[in-house]
Amino acid sequence: MAQPTKILLLGSGELGREFVISAKRLGAYVVACDSYDDAPAMQVADAREMFSMLDGGALRAAVEKHRPDHIVPEIEAIRTEELVALEAEGWHVVPTARAAATTMNRDAIRSLAAETLGLRTSRYRFAESLDEVWTAATHTGLPCIVKPVMSSSGKGQSLVALPIDLPVAWNYAVANMRGDQAKVIVEEFIAFDYEITLLTVRHAGGVTFCPPIGHRQEQGDYRESWQPMAMSEAALAAAQDMARAVVDELGGHGIFGVEFFIRGDEAIFSELSPRPHDTGMVTLISQDLSEFDLHARAILGLPIPEIALRGPSASAVILADRDATEFQFKGLAEALASSTAEAPVDLRIFGKPVTRPNRRMGVALARAGSVEIARDLAVAAAAEVSISYF
Repeated sequence: MAQPTKILLLGSGELGREFVISAKRLGAYVVACDSYDDAPAMQVADAREMFSMLDGGALRAAVEKHRPDHIVPEIEAIRTEELVALEAEGWHVVPTARAAATTMNRDAIRSLAAETLGLRTSRYRFAESLDEVWTAATHTGLPCIVKPVMSSSGKGQSLVALPIDLPVAWNYAVANMRGDQAKVIVEEFIAFDYEITLLTVRHAGGVTFCPPIGHRQEQGDYRESWQPMAMSEAALAAAQDMARAVVDELGGHGIFGVEFFIRGDEAIFSELSPRPHDTGMVTLISQDLSEFDLHARAILGLPIPEIALRGPSASAVILADRDATEFQFKGLAEALASSTAEAPVDLRIFGKPVTRPNRRMGVALARAGSVEIARDLAVAAAAEVSISYF
């Protein structure tokens, strides 16, 4: 009897949850792993394992226990040295162990983009002490951005306008870093017009791009995203050329979230994640195949068709405001009441078992005749949803 393709998913948050749904629709068996029980992806997976992704021994034990066809990282904070060793032994890491290791830390991916591939990036320096931060800021000039080389969702990031604020930025970055490396990147502040995420799919048939996604952040974390982001043909072509160069260098198959600053017709490489991107949640309503569907298809070696945009779309996050283990969502009916055939509105509640201040607990989605209307609908729907605490 034929056995289903087995996937070991490392990290089981909301992005992992949607990926599991997409993979299971294509017949895969998924083992969801995270450091805590009942994580969102675990709730829809076939099996679960609980361990720290930074524990190399536990990671290897899970691989040897389940013997997956594909090891799929969903988060950055993973013991990537173990992934490299596992890949050398013949296990398949998505997209590659090198991609996971290179993008886990901002220093490696920035060096690859700027120094190896010669892509346009901001001026930058890395620093492992406050003294080195001062030196780096002299190189980049002020204002500058200080952020950990390893973090998620913008945590630990500061905009520094005055030299006196550099020690505060260093301490904030170190306090919010992931992993065990006290290292930051200090980079030039670019007065960009807007930012985009260019979802780039590398698959057996080549490289395919989703329409560009615009997004708005607060405190370094995504609050809204919309698709398509209006931009010049020259800027889009430049971003696509750079994205293709990076994903081809990293290799493997899967979706990559490639971020750019856009200034006029100029695209400036910012960051890259070799997995679905949080701003790409909008593709759950905007595209015929979401970023999660595309990731699953690329991993499983299935064809990637031309990506069809259903229409201008937007997403807006639903946030918690305190720590709690007992709570419920209210206002779902009110949030969905505005949905029509011409302008559909939808919700995704992630199923996280605990709340924390500013933790993403869900997202509102909308599609309309214009991006502006879709954004208004998504923001209004998200505002209708509240969390009641017990």
